[in-house]
Amino acid sequence: MTGGVLLLAIGVWMVVDALIRGTGRTPWLALAGLLLGAPLVIAFTVRPVVLAGATRMLVRNPFRTITIPWSAVESVRARYSSEVVAGGRTYQLWSVPVSLRARKRALRRTGRGTAGVPGHVHGGLADGVVRAPSDQAIVTLRELAERHGPEEAAQGPVRVRWAYEIIAPAVAGAIALAVLLATG
Repeated sequence: MTGGVLLLAIGVWMVVDALIRGTGRTPWLALAGLLLGAPLVIAFTVRPVVLAGATRMLVRNPFRTITIPWSAVESVRARYSSEVVAGGRTYQLWSVPVSLRARKRALRRTGRGTAGVPGHVHGGLADGVVRAPSDQAIVTLRELAERHGPEEAAQGPVRVRWAYEIIAPAVAGAIALAVLLATG
């Protein structure tokens, strides 16, 4: 997220510089480039989030938002990416990245930290297992789905909404940039 904010700041700085010092079509090219690039930077760095409430899970990926009631969740898993299966479809959880390196490190800590010390937790959970942050998030989501799935308030269909607030400016910027470059 910090990287995305820094990229946006650098982009705005470059566009302001092009507007002040640029000549000819340079300011227009810079504005079109920012109109194309800013929504994409926001989509891939700032926008992704997973919010878990008492009745549903909200998954906000770069180009769409998925609202999943807990009763519709079939499984939550983390293999090479974090995924939730709901309504027969698989949805990626962009904001919960899986790190195989962190997973290996947690596996080493589990073997080393609890060996020979009964009941001792070394940076892990009460069961003595140290998990990678992404795996712990998946376990938490799985527990929430099991706990809240049968509740009456957690019923309903899966809803998918495209993020036109990201797509429309990016397409407009791409068209403006293409027109400016083609008429060059």
